[in-house]
Amino acid sequence: MELKTILSVHNLDFRYKSRTMFNSFSGDFTQGITWFRGANGAGKTTLLKLFAGALTPQRGSICLNGIDQNKQPLEFRRKSFFCSGDIPVLPWLSVRDFLHLHLSLYPEMEREKLNREIDNFRLNKFLHQPISTLSLGQNKKLQLAIALACPVFLLLMDEPFNALDVEAINYLNHNLSSTERLDSQCILMTSHLISDVNVTRIFDVETII
Repeated sequence: MELKTILSVHNLDFRYKSRTMFNSFSGDFTQGITWFRGANGAGKTTLLKLFAGALTPQRGSICLNGIDQNKQPLEFRRKSFFCSGDIPVLPWLSVRDFLHLHLSLYPEMEREKLNREIDNFRLNKFLHQPISTLSLGQNKKLQLAIALACPVFLLLMDEPFNALDVEAINYLNHNLSSTERLDSQCILMTSHLISDVNVTRIFDVETII
């Protein structure tokens, strides 16, 4: 199958107050899994946050299948999903409320598919609990269930295997390596534990700083 560019990044500049991270970074990313590899502090998570719109670059453009992040931010976010390692800061929501929120944010998501992912990650018995009561591993499974059910072009995953048990790791490996997903989604992943995922490309972040 011929690979096509899904995410295009051109002349990206980003700096924190105390440190410049990227100067004129450009890159094209296709369907399949790109593993962002690098040492702690190299900028892997920063890149994912820039691509997700969670951080704003000082210069440059980010386009997803022709959708410009600056000019069409809402449409860009509807076609992408950022699965971070952060615990959601919405303590008043139950797990069920959190799922309903994402069903409204992603109207093309199939409720049945989301329910299957919740079942696969063994989260059914936690639906009525506040998300603030979930463990780190349960929070990660909740975010992964939503990520795997989202009908998006771009899936951004920051350390998706952290805090998972063996059963969940095996399931995530199997799901991410499915031909249907690899043929249709651009998956950008940071991880120190790639395991058995079928990686299409390895991207060394240290070389672009």
